[in-house]
Formats: sequence, C-alpha cells, structure tokens
Amino acid sequence: MTAAGNKPARDLIDFYLEAGVDALLGEEPVDRFAAAQPAPPPARAAQTAALPPDLDLKGRASPPAAPQPPDEAAMAARQAAKSAETLDDLRAILDKFDGCALKATATQLVFADGSPKARLMLVGEAPGRDEDIEGLPFVGRSGKLLDRMLAAIGLDRGSVYIANIVPWRPPGNRTPTPQESQICLPFILRQIELADPDILVCLGGPSAQTLLGIKEGITKARGRWFTFNTGKREIRAMATFHPAFLLRSPLQKRFAWRDFLAIKKALQ
Repeated sequence: MTAAGNKPARDLIDFYLEAGVDALLGEEPVDRFAAAQPAPPPARAAQTAALPPDLDLKGRASPPAAPQPPDEAAMAARQAAKSAETLDDLRAILDKFDGCALKATATQLVFADGSPKARLMLVGEAPGRDEDIEGLPFVGRSGKLLDRMLAAIGLDRGSVYIANIVPWRPPGNRTPTPQESQICLPFILRQIELADPDILVCLGGPSAQTLLGIKEGITKARGRWFTFNTGKREIRAMATFHPAFLLRSPLQKRFAWRDFLAIKKALQ
C-alpha cells in the first residue's frame, strides 16, 4: 500500500492518541485467573512473613482504602496548600496529596513550566496525554500553538509561568469533574499567590469560570479585563480561548490574537 493509502490509518491512530487511547487489546478475552498456576502452599509462618502488605493470610488482595469524601478532601487540600511557604513546598505537598482520585490514574504530577518570577501567568484546565508523559503543561499540539501565540507578542516559556487548575491528567483526557476541580482549587490559588504575577490569563472557559467566577461562556467572556485577588494584592486578569479549542476552530484565532495584543500592551 502506498504512503497516501496509509494516511487514513495514521489519522485514526493520531485521533486515538489525542483521545487518550494508548494501549492495544486483543480481540479474544483472556481469563487471567485461569492462566495463573497456584504454587504449593508454604508453611504458615513463612507464608505470613512473605505476604505483601496488600494481601491477607489466604493470599487474597485486601480491599482498597475507601476514597476520602469530597468535602474532607477539599478541606485537607485547603490546609495543605496554606502550609506551603514556597512553590517548591507546594509541589512537594502535591506529590504527597492523595485526596484527588486522579492521582491514582495519572502517570505523574504536572505542576508548572516557565519562570515563577514572570509577570504573566497562564492557567489552563488539566493536563493531556503528552503533558502526563513529560510532566509539563502545554507540551502537546495545543502547547505548540501556545508557544507560537506567545512568540507573536515577543514572549516565550522562559518569560511566562504556566500551570493548570488540575495537576493530574483525567483518564482519556476527559473534562475534570466539578468535585475534582474544587479539590484541586486551593493548590492553584496558592500557586498563583506564591508566583504573584502582574497579569493572570485563564485559558479556556473552565479555567475562567473556576478562577474568575464567570458564569457566561468563553466566547462572551474573552477579551475582557477582570480583577483577581492573588491573596497578596489585586491584579488584572483576562480570559481567552484555550489553544486546543483554536485547533478545532481556527477561525477564532483572530479573536485570540486581539486578546494577546491587549496582554502585550498591559505588560508594557
């Protein structure tokens, strides 16, 4: 088959990867329990000593710990975030925080990228597949578009600070639930407070709704200036389109360009 004939298959694979499907399954079911061959039982004392901590005396897996109720998890997040004195402290606290179930399915924490001393901070919603692999926000296709948007106004990753409301990738790149966002909210608020930027830009409707309290859609909210309290002072904030949305709706790029020109002017 020619290279052109292979293009539909490659496009389908790219679609699956963007959707978070990154593992192959066979067409026939496999009974993993039937395939396992039980070993002869050792002496009871030796058996007890050799058991992993998550198995009982009969070798059965212990039931997983019950998830923390959302209200308790949110309260624990507020207390943990408040205790962070520096951004390094906050990252270490997030590494140990188990109140958000997304941590169990993500590959790693996606904390931030860029300079924490930058005057401009951009906040998205949640990491995707590429971000989950690399441990940095906005490194996939939408991240490359964001890089070009920043370059158009004379900025790069070294002169901005980038983060997400939710620092762990939701399975399949789904939208974080309101509960997941609320549990993670104290951490991003503390991150903004510690970074203390002059201007905050919310990338996409979910980020703007969570951080700026906007009820309307991003199409109406974008391009307007809002006031955001960092915890130390009030700063200017703006909502604009998420780069992933612009990839799907390229005609909207002209409006995002206007927003970034306004941001450039505000930084002067």
